[in-house]
Order: sequence, then C-alpha cells, then structure tokens
Amino acid sequence: MTLHALPTPSVPFYHATGRECELFEAAYDHGLPLLLKGPTGCGKTRFVEHMAAKLGKPIYTVACHDDLSAADLVGRYLLKGGQTEWVDGPLTRAVREGAICYLDEVVEARKDVTVVLHPLTDTRRTLMIDRTGEELHAPKGFMLVASYNPGYQNVLKRLKPSTRQRFLSMSFDFPDPEVEINVVSHESGLETGRVAPLVRLAGYIRALSGMDLEEGVSTRLLTYAATLMAGGMGVDQALEVAVIEPLTDEPDVQIALRDLISTVYG
Repeated sequence: MTLHALPTPSVPFYHATGRECELFEAAYDHGLPLLLKGPTGCGKTRFVEHMAAKLGKPIYTVACHDDLSAADLVGRYLLKGGQTEWVDGPLTRAVREGAICYLDEVVEARKDVTVVLHPLTDTRRTLMIDRTGEELHAPKGFMLVASYNPGYQNVLKRLKPSTRQRFLSMSFDFPDPEVEINVVSHESGLETGRVAPLVRLAGYIRALSGMDLEEGVSTRLLTYAATLMAGGMGVDQALEVAVIEPLTDEPDVQIALRDLISTVYG
C-alpha cells in the first residue's frame, strides 16, 4: 500500500484534453465522489495529483491490490512499546484532515472495502470505525476519488452498479497524437521530432490491443523510452526495455513488435 500525505510543492504537469479539470473542481466544490475510468498509463493518477496540487489539498494515494482490506484503509490496533494503540489508516486520516483520498485501481481491493466506502459516497458522508466506536463526519474539503481500468474487468473483479452509481464518473483514454507528443516530450526532455515516431508506433501497437496483446502501450511507457533516448540510449535498446519487454513475454509477439519498430523507424 502506497501512501502520500503531503501537498505537492508544485503543480505536476498535466495536459487537459477536455473539461476534466472543470468537472473535478465541481465535484470537489460539492463534496461529491469521483470515479475515473481508463486504460493503464493514460494519465489518471497524474490528473489526480495535478488537481490536488492545484487545489492545495493533501492527498493520500492507495494502490489497491488483492489483499487490501477495509482495515488497511480504516486503521487497526498495533502493539507499540508494550501497549496496544489505535493507528488510523489512510482513508481515516483523509477524513479527519479534510484531504483527498485516491484509491487507484479500486476493483483490485477486497469486497469489504466497498462496505466502508458506501456511507462516504452518499449524503451521510460518514466513516464508521467499528473497532473504536467512532463515527466520523467528513468535513468540507474531503474528497474520495477512485479509478479503475474497465479493460481488466471480469466476473470476479467488477464494480457493482450499487457502487458505481454512488460516484460521478469520467472516462479517460490516451490523448490525441499531437497532445501525446507534447506530453512525452515535456516529461522526458526528448525533442518533439524524436518523440513523434514513438507516438506513431504507439498508435500501431494500440490497434493490435485485444488481438495479440492484452492492452496497448501506455503513455507512461513511451515516456520511459523517451527518457532513455534523451539520456543517450539507442532507439532499439530503449524500445526493447521500455516497450517490448513490458508488453509481452511471448516470443512471437515480441518478434512482431520488433518488426513493427523496424517499419516505423525505417
């Protein structure tokens, strides 16, 4: 579980592609929970970090996983110095402080997590701590944001309608090529002329998604490759470690990707 509780000193770079910043602020102003949907590495987490810094709010980020339980979010009694003390979890801290709590890939968490979230995502805006008997009322300024990748949903991991309909929701996708070129260039320091073929390659690979690959290459991986190239690494090696190897373990698919890279880069 990853926690971040301090305000970002500067606003992280984020290139808006629509009215998402305006919608986030509206949700924040009205105390409404927000759900972000989109593929891995398309900018959901960066968007939340950008908005938290823009609003001057502390943010608790939780990377959800199969073993994440309600107790991990709310808190538990721990043994300290021979005595048992209650220690707040990240969700409880965010409620007490009026901060933003961001649950990344919320569908990965255990089912008991949604039971804790429901009272926070309606007019009650309360968090029940059964172990201590507390009932916390979320102050103005507290915001719950969650994200998930619909492409990974299956029968066992799916947000129930009763949970989804407690959130405002926005869909994210990979940006248009011109925007993605500027984003990758800004993040990596690689000039736009050298980033353009990377983005063109990404478009071809994403067109294969759902056939030979589970998902297309993310903007994050393009940035990794561009960062290595800006540091002096050759194109072939940078793409091997930042694109081909992360995307697949299948030798045949790796060969196909190398052929595609050769076509794009001549």
